[in-house]
Parts: sequence; C-alpha cells; structure tokens
Amino acid sequence: MATTAEKIAEVLETHVRPVIESHGGGIEFMGFDEASGVLKVELRGACSGCPGAAATLRNMVEGVVQRFVPEVKEVVRA
Repeated sequence: MATTAEKIAEVLETHVRPVIESHGGGIEFMGFDEASGVLKVELRGACSGCPGAAATLRNMVEGVVQRFVPEVKEVVRA
C-alpha cells in the first residue's frame, strides 16, 4: 500500500502538474507533515511570481489533493 507522501506525489503528477504547466508554471512536492496534515510545495516558472499563486494553491492544488488524499489539511508554499 502506498504511503501518504506517495499518494500525494501521484496526485500532483497526474492531476495538478499538467494544469500548472499549461500556464507556464511548475510545481514541486517538498514534503508532507503527517502530524499537522500540511503539504509543502514549491511553485516554479510563471507561477513562482504570479500574484494569483495563493489562490491557485487554495482553490486548485489544495482542493484537488484533498479530494484524493483527505489526510492533507492545508497546502503551503515551501
């Protein structure tokens, strides 16, 4: 059975990365704290300096990841 971190990495790769890359950006999994449920990611490319990056994390990344991995309580920038 996959670990929580492996599940998160798979969701980021298959559901999140393609959308972010279509906007000229990138996303990197930086870690997951099991105790707090906090997922840390790094936004790259066009997303790294985008004024809408916080909204992207909350509205897209967090929502998609939580749908597949309910252990994730929050997504933050590393």
